[in-house]
Amino acid sequence: MTVIINTQKELEALIDKNNNIIIDDLELYINCDIDIEANIKAFNIKANNIKAWDIRALDIKAGDINVDSNIKADDIDANDIKAKYNINSFNIKADNIKARDINATNIEANNIEATNIEANDIKYYAICITYERLKCKTIKGERKKSLHACIDQPIEYIPSRPIIPSRPIIPSTNIIIKDGI
Repeated sequence: MTVIINTQKELEALIDKNNNIIIDDLELYINCDIDIEANIKAFNIKANNIKAWDIRALDIKAGDINVDSNIKADDIDANDIKAKYNINSFNIKADNIKARDINATNIEANNIEATNIEANDIKYYAICITYERLKCKTIKGERKKSLHACIDQPIEYIPSRPIIPSRPIIPSTNIIIKDGI
């Protein structure tokens, strides 16, 4: 069964007292751009542009997905995916991610295909390929023969920040130096 939403107001009418839209085992088809402060849970979601807190679905097909918190889905097909926090097993766990741009802190998926990826940590099963740009702190495939690459340029690694002690280190005054040793 499919729930068809034509206006933001129709979607807002589905929000419960906990700021959730729960449509288990149903397909949610949204015929308008949405910007809601709520969580969405549905079997499948098809929409033009989605801006929400958390999104959980088996499949998500959208032009743009802009999420303030988490995305969890088996398959995502979108032009742009932007998550304020992490894209990983808590946020996006996908068999395949196909997108023009993915911006996130962490990404975990089986296979990733994108034009651009910028993330801190990327964890994938077999393949992570970008066409124009791949920028990250770490990238790791789970298979022995996994492959990650950027076709147009070398992978750009983000350096980790050095650990700065919370208090200054003061040398001990009990050390005696003799003969320069």
